Amino acid sequence: MASSPNLPRPLPHSDYADFAIALTSGLILAITAIFFISVLFSGKIAGSRDFVSYWSTGVQLRHHADPYNWDQMMALEHAAHLDAKGVLFMRNPPWSLPLAYPLGFLELRIGAFIWNIILLGCLLTSVHLVRVMHGSPNNYVHWLGVAFTPAIICLIMGQTGLFTLLGMVLFVRFNRTHPFGAGLALWLCALKPHLLLPFFAALLVWIIVSRSYKILAGMTLAMAVSTALAWWIDPQAWAGYITLMRSHRVQFEFVPTLSDAIRFWIHPQWIWFQYVPAALGVVWALIYFWRSRNTWDWMENGSLILLVSVVVAPYCFPPDQCLVIPALMHGMYKSRSRVLLALLALTLLAIGIENFSVRIVSGYYMWAAPTWLIWYLLARRCTGATDAITAPAMSES
Repeated sequence: MASSPNLPRPLPHSDYADFAIALTSGLILAITAIFFISVLFSGKIAGSRDFVSYWSTGVQLRHHADPYNWDQMMALEHAAHLDAKGVLFMRNPPWSLPLAYPLGFLELRIGAFIWNIILLGCLLTSVHLVRVMHGSPNNYVHWLGVAFTPAIICLIMGQTGLFTLLGMVLFVRFNRTHPFGAGLALWLCALKPHLLLPFFAALLVWIIVSRSYKILAGMTLAMAVSTALAWWIDPQAWAGYITLMRSHRVQFEFVPTLSDAIRFWIHPQWIWFQYVPAALGVVWALIYFWRSRNTWDWMENGSLILLVSVVVAPYCFPPDQCLVIPALMHGMYKSRSRVLLALLALTLLAIGIENFSVRIVSGYYMWAAPTWLIWYLLARRCTGATDAITAPAMSES
C-alpha cells in the first residue's frame, strides 16, 4: 500500500555512514559548545587566540594609533593573555579594517563572544543555504558541513574565514536572481583574496561573457565604500600594511600549504615562487571556464575551481579551508557513495584530533587541502552508481 501524501516521508535506515556522521558531528559540536561557554566566562581564553589581533587592531584604530606597530600591538595582546612569544597582526587587506574597528569599543570578553556568535551565524547560514540550493535533501549529510573541522578551528580561533565562506555562498545563491546583491557579497570574499585567485580570474571573464555587469557594479561599490572608510579611519593604513607584508617575519614564516612548501624546498628567498602554482591555477581556471562557458553554473562548475583555488593558494592556513564547504557539500549531495561519506567524516575527526596535538602552522596539515580536492573528484565519479553497500531505500507502507 502506498504511503499517504499527507504523512512525512521517513528517513533512510541508519547505516555505517550515518554512524560516522553522528559520531564526528557530535564530538566536534560538543567541544565547540564547551568553548563558547568558556569564552563568555574567561577573559584569558578570549585573548589567547587569533581573535585578539582583530580586537587589538580595533583598539589601535579607535585611539588613532598604528595597527601595524609591533611594540604597541604586542603590549595590547600580551596584556590580553596572548601566550605567543611574538605578536599577531590582522593580515587582511586594509579595506577590511572597518570590520575590526567596532571591536575597539568593546571589552575583550564581550567582543569575543559577539564575534563568535557572528561567526557561528555565518557558518550555519552558509550550510543552510547550500542545503536549500540542493533541495533540502532528507538526509544527515549537512551535519558534516556544520561540523567541518577547519570551520570549527576557524570559529574557535576567531578567524575571518567564515565571513569569506558566507560571501561565497551568497554569491552562488543569488548571482542569477539578485546580481547586484551577489556582487556586494563578494566583498566578504575579498577579505582573503589570496585564497581565490583562480576563482576571481574565472569570475571576471564570466562577467564579461555573460554581461553580468550588475555583479561587477555591486562588488565595485562595496570595495570603494570599504576602502574609503579604511582611509577615513587610518589614512596611513596602506603604507603600514605593505611594510608588514614585506617584513622578514611575514615573508619567511612557514605556512602549511603546498605553494609555500615548494618555495622553501627550492629557494626560500624566492618569495615570488609561491605564487607560481596560483598563476598556473589561473590559466587552468580560464581554460576550464571557456570550455563550459555556455552551460556555466557556479555551484556545479564553480565547486571545482573553488577547491583548486584553495590548493594552489600562495598561503593558506588550515582554518581558511572552511571555504571549501560549499564544494564538498555539493559532492556529498551528488555522490551515492556511502563509503566516501564515512571516509569524509572520519577525515574530519582525524583533523580534529590532530589539532589537539599539532600546532596550526605545522607541515602536518599540508595533506588536508589536496585531500578535499581528491575526495570531491572521487565523489563526482560516484554520481551514477551506488556502492555495493548503500543506505537502504526509504520504506513505504
